[in-house]
Amino acid sequence: MNKTHQIALVNSSSFGKIFPEHIKRLEKIGKVDRFSVDQNIPGKELAKLLNGYDIIISSVTPFFDQEFFDHKDELLLISRHGIGYNNIDLEAACKHDTLVSIVSALVERDAVAENNITNLLALLRKTWPAYKAVKDDAWSKRANFVGHSLLHKKAGVIGIGNTGSLVAQILRNGFLCEVCAYDPNVDQLTMDTYGVKKVELDELLSSCDVICLCASLNEGNYHMLSFEEVEKMKNGVYISNSARGALVNEQAVTEGLKTGKIAGLASDVLEVEPGHASHPYLRFDNVIITPHTSAYTMECLENMGLKCVADVEKAVRGECPERAVQPISTSVQSL
Repeated sequence: MNKTHQIALVNSSSFGKIFPEHIKRLEKIGKVDRFSVDQNIPGKELAKLLNGYDIIISSVTPFFDQEFFDHKDELLLISRHGIGYNNIDLEAACKHDTLVSIVSALVERDAVAENNITNLLALLRKTWPAYKAVKDDAWSKRANFVGHSLLHKKAGVIGIGNTGSLVAQILRNGFLCEVCAYDPNVDQLTMDTYGVKKVELDELLSSCDVICLCASLNEGNYHMLSFEEVEKMKNGVYISNSARGALVNEQAVTEGLKTGKIAGLASDVLEVEPGHASHPYLRFDNVIITPHTSAYTMECLENMGLKCVADVEKAVRGECPERAVQPISTSVQSL
């Protein structure tokens, strides 16, 4: 740890702000600076901005692509303040001798699954418009806010990994839903442990009253729900997305909301973040959008921050961080 390090916090709106002790631990290692950049900043420009910083703690954006690594000076580690890493070119990171680590999905699991269901319930029960009516001194209009129950509905979960499996268990055990799931990477034997039926995507879309999106984003499932898939959905379906905005084609979902095919949408994520009041989703009263806050519980953020700090401390000691998705570096001696 004799070397002087420079640490960049990039696009993370929460790291170190609620738990300043995380920053203090990093400051024992080196200088710490915070950066806020456009999610689509060109790689060369991003590399120039972060020149001299050999450790990065990053949010879900920006994109650390081939161009970034081609122009970046020494970079020991990118520690993702989250569980996804689709914004990092792992092959380019490997060639650049840069470690890439993530937070364990188990750290975010409870908070994200909880928020998926929370937003879904708020949508079904028209919680927000009912609250607004009270604020507007229109209590007497309460008959306008008759919603739907989640109990006993047929629910579909897309992506039944760490978060999706808990969403499925909450739906099944808490709301007595009949739950099916689409996930080509999980077999029926595993789904049996959650009390879930494994189905193909078409069956899920055509038969489910509610759909919960919990899949990670990769090249194979970008816009996996587009115009054709929306058309296959059961009329009057409700959708809750706590995963990634780019899993859906937003134009297709907007059209589904317009025609009534989709009865309501709750989404904690958008394809382009941060979102703005001009977003097409917000034209509809049957939509709830939250600003990517599914992991925003005190418990979750504390543990996420601790994981990133531990990543940095291990990397500067020449050790490989836990949950390293790109673990190859000549700077690490204990692989």
